[in-house]
Amino acid sequence: MGIAREVVGIEIGGTKLQIVVGTDRGRILDRFRFDVEPGQGAAAIRRQIEITVEHLHSKKAQSAIAVGFGGPVDWRTGRVCCSHHVEGWSGFPFAAWLRERFGLPVVIDNDANVAALAESRLGAGKGANPVFYVTLGSGVGGGLVVDGRIYHGATPGEAEIGHVRLDRSGATVESRCAGWAVDRKVRAVKMAQPHGLLARLVGQETYGEARHLKAAIEHGDATANTILRETASDLAFALSHVIHLFHPEVIVLGGGLSLIGEPLRKAVLAALPPHVMAAFQPGPDVRLAQLREDAVPIGALVLASSISELPPAKP
Repeated sequence: MGIAREVVGIEIGGTKLQIVVGTDRGRILDRFRFDVEPGQGAAAIRRQIEITVEHLHSKKAQSAIAVGFGGPVDWRTGRVCCSHHVEGWSGFPFAAWLRERFGLPVVIDNDANVAALAESRLGAGKGANPVFYVTLGSGVGGGLVVDGRIYHGATPGEAEIGHVRLDRSGATVESRCAGWAVDRKVRAVKMAQPHGLLARLVGQETYGEARHLKAAIEHGDATANTILRETASDLAFALSHVIHLFHPEVIVLGGGLSLIGEPLRKAVLAALPPHVMAAFQPGPDVRLAQLREDAVPIGALVLASSISELPPAKP
């Protein structure tokens, strides 16, 4: 396999920026995490990247930079299509900007694609082929890995399962299964049942209410289980299309909502069979992501190995 190279991996999301140093085999050696303030725009994120990578490169030269970006990107050119969370990214030549500042080879891909690569190589999908990854967070994204490589199709090349429609009225997977969509369901329960368990767990919080579903489910709360079944049913319906088209051996559930854990996995697995034709039964294995918040930075490190002829890292 050759000598592992030291590279920089960057994750740019709607709420966080992670910059790691590690090997192109996915081993993180050091990390820096920053909160993203959407109101400050993309320029503030780029400035933080400049400061951090310059600091890292001054200590020890890295061989390449790889990025998992939270939005559609042209993976061939490294140009950002847009960000759904932060202004100032649309049309930005990100790869060229990084190469100009640091003089290193650069590769950029969508964050869900990069996370899919990590989970397929080193996480829940290791040893399986193909692997489909779905992230349930502030949005819903997906990535397909076939024969150990990200499947892109035509440019821009993201598996945008979050934008798959669930009906003709325009309801999408994201509008039903994203973290904010589940927050909304929990909020409605809190208003309808102000003395119920979910309402007591949420308290005065007005953001991220979905994080309390796990505890409510563990206590057998009926309304929490209803929300879980509804969300799992919508997700399973969408994943049935993935199964019919791409036949993944494993589907990996990631993102913040996947922290509900085994109840979510079981609910999705149970909801799948009615939507999958008999010839494709029993369908793929459904697994929980193993790498959690490290999926994108680890995937970025692994993505760097796709850059041909990386120069050796300097001592």
